[in-house]
Amino acid sequence: MLPRIVSINISRGGIPKLPVSSVRLISSGLEGDGHNHAKHNTPLQAVCIQDIEKLIDLSRNGYSLSPGKAGENLTVENLHVNNLPLGTVLQFSGGVVLELSKIRKPCYVMDAIHPRLKEDAVGRHGMYAKVIREGFLIVGETIAVKIPSERSSLVHP
Repeated sequence: MLPRIVSINISRGGIPKLPVSSVRLISSGLEGDGHNHAKHNTPLQAVCIQDIEKLIDLSRNGYSLSPGKAGENLTVENLHVNNLPLGTVLQFSGGVVLELSKIRKPCYVMDAIHPRLKEDAVGRHGMYAKVIREGFLIVGETIAVKIPSERSSLVHP
């Protein structure tokens, strides 16, 4: 199954982020999405991506998580984003292009969900991406994955 967008999530700042069916993406991030902390307001962290499979896994361990609740912008399926190397390019079927730029580390904001979540989510809390090509994102879009290497090829994890 091809990787795809399950949910697009925005908020004026903080968590949870709430689902929208589509959004315009510009170099600084998703329109209408705010940040409560200045450290998140950087082009290298324009978009936060999280696997639905990791949210389900964490929920099975006692955490009440659903798309957007942990603050991610894009909840995806079949991508396995934490297994991809930095520099991986994500090409969305609608034309948007992102590049994975930073591993997302859980912070104290997760304490609002559960005090142990930030420790249990290490290594499965998603990735940040910078915007290579702006455009619109729509729930259900598929994602082509280009792993950085000496040869240029599209793969799907």
